[in-house]
This record gives sequence, C-alpha cells and structure tokens, in this order.
Amino acid sequence: MEGTPVTVASVSEVGPETVTLELETPDGFDALPGQFVLLRAKPDEEVLSRHYTLSSPSVGETFELTVGVDPDGDLSPWLAALERGDTVHIDGPFGRITYEGEDDVVALAGGPGIGPSVAVAEAAHDAGHDAVVIYQADEPAHTDRLEALEDAGATVVFVDDGVNDELADAIETHREEGQLYAFGFDDFVTFVADAIEDAGGDPDDALIENFG
Repeated sequence: MEGTPVTVASVSEVGPETVTLELETPDGFDALPGQFVLLRAKPDEEVLSRHYTLSSPSVGETFELTVGVDPDGDLSPWLAALERGDTVHIDGPFGRITYEGEDDVVALAGGPGIGPSVAVAEAAHDAGHDAVVIYQADEPAHTDRLEALEDAGATVVFVDDGVNDELADAIETHREEGQLYAFGFDDFVTFVADAIEDAGGDPDDALIENFG
C-alpha cells in the first residue's frame, strides 16, 4: 500500500456518527490548519482511499482527522472501529486553504466541515486572535471544543440544517470580523459564496474548501 504508515493513537466519538482519529505524527510531517491528507486503508482485499482535512489546530506528536461515519459505507465504519496501535497510510499534507496565525477568523462549517473550522478557530485563539464559528448541522459534532472556544471568548453560532435564512443572516452579521473560511460540501459552500456577495462582500476574498 502506498503512502506513509501512521499509527493510531486513539479513536474518539465526538458527535452522532462522527469520530476523530488521533494519529501519531510521522517524521517530516508538517501541516497547517485547513490542509488535508489522503488516507489509505485496506479493510478487506481492496485498498480504499479518502481525503480528510485536519481537525487539530497544530501538528505535534499527534494530529487529528474527523470522520463522518456512514453505517453503510465501505471505509468509515472500519475507521471508526480502529484501536490504538492499528495502522493506516497517508499522503500529504495537501491544500492551499491554510491558517498561519496572522488574522482574526470567521470559520463557516457545513456538516463535516466542522473539523477544519474548529481547528482554524482554535489556532486563531491560540495565536491571540478573535474567532467566530458559524456551524450549520442537524446534529452538531465537536460541541465540547466549541463550548471551550465560547468560554475563551469566541463567538459560536449554530444554524439548523436547511435554515438558510439564518445562515445568510449570520454571514452578513459576522463577515467583516475576520478572514472568512468555509468548509463543506458543494451546496453549502455555494450558498456561502452567494450570501457573502449578497451581503456586499467579495466571495473571492474568502478561503473556501469544497468537499465535492
């Protein structure tokens, strides 16, 4: 199997059908919040690969990936069942959507986009900057980390899935409070870009990661 073998440090449930993989950082691996890796694994006879964006604010002895678990999926249930000491393979990091500690941030998350969004917000807070997280989901994940951010002075706005008027209002209210980031699937990030423009902003100034 191609890629760099990495050891699983832990697997934790962080929301409904959502887990985080904490992986031991291999030699030479250096990544910024917002970047992603290609993960390879062999649950049965076939090697499967998926892209996962980092959900840890930094890379030290370990780093973290957030995985949405589809009970009927061919890879995510297997990943969720991994144990300490198991191995997966990664390539990367990849991606130009990064946070380098220089600005206040407004991180917009649609569903699984909460992983990189909370990482960017935590990295901003750790660097002494303000952070806003606007999170649209029916069943939120990473609520403990979001509550910790709120306790530290960050703004966290929850929006129910499909309630796009509230999402647009939140974008209009907070869009000028920092560098805009958006992580999520195509429908979400397309709506975000349109809402930024409708509010008088330039969506080209936002750092948007489309999960497809």
